[in-house]
Amino acid sequence: MPESLYPEAMIPGRRELGSQRNADMWGNIYPRSGFVSQTDDDKAAALVAQRVADIITRTGEPHVYQPLQGRKKDGYWPPDAVEENTGTRNHKWQRLTPSVSSSCAVFPDGSHAAPEDGNAVFALWRPYSCCKKRGQKFLGSTNF
Repeated sequence: MPESLYPEAMIPGRRELGSQRNADMWGNIYPRSGFVSQTDDDKAAALVAQRVADIITRTGEPHVYQPLQGRKKDGYWPPDAVEENTGTRNHKWQRLTPSVSSSCAVFPDGSHAAPEDGNAVFALWRPYSCCKKRGQKFLGSTNF
């Protein structure tokens, strides 16, 4: 069944990046293929990045793809699938082009200048949990 017939694609307000109530609607996650209807190039690039993250962090989807979701095992618990509009609970984005951002944010994150060449790159940061291994030294951590 094509994604355009999924409930997420047919019911307004479900699986949208941003909010119509707050007049900050960036676009729909579903269908996760096809065109993006967004006049702002930066927001369109962010929406495509969010769609890609939505696909690769889920398992069991009826598509041909390689999920990048780790498997839970003793002492290791990978994060849940990326979901939009959840705050910083399960992911953050760092802008790498047109200029590198020294901080991370969750989309929608305000207005940014679109890259002149139309190319945008984002890094996806996700929280991981694991048990402290005994007999080893803790080198440090990065809080995002």
